[in-house]
Amino acid sequence: MSVKQQSVGTLQVGSYVVVDAVACKVVDIQTSRPGKHGHAKVRLQAVGLIDGKKREMVLPGHDNVDVPIIEKRNAQVLSISENKANVMDSETFETFDLEIPDELQKEVVDGCTVLYWQILDQRVMKQVKPQ
Repeated sequence: MSVKQQSVGTLQVGSYVVVDAVACKVVDIQTSRPGKHGHAKVRLQAVGLIDGKKREMVLPGHDNVDVPIIEKRNAQVLSISENKANVMDSETFETFDLEIPDELQKEVVDGCTVLYWQILDQRVMKQVKPQ
């Protein structure tokens, strides 16, 4: 699991964060002002990068959170069976199966190059590269 620590106060809308062991994209941040003896609270709303579910976190403004390190890599499609594609990474020559998203079903063909993201322990196909 490749993550790094980052302060909650430095996160912005569009940043990536790990919520409940799932990589998410921040869609809303609200910061409350500190009280007489307290600390500022940060309320994060995030949407999962893979499953699309909404998640929330409330933390003190000085806390650190895990931020996923997302690797964007290229792979060549070797074969297709139903909604899975067997692909080979262009750098490491490792072969593995990727699920083909619905919006890319018609574009993915044998021999084409695709962009995939390695997020935590999962791989997700994101787009088909033009030939």
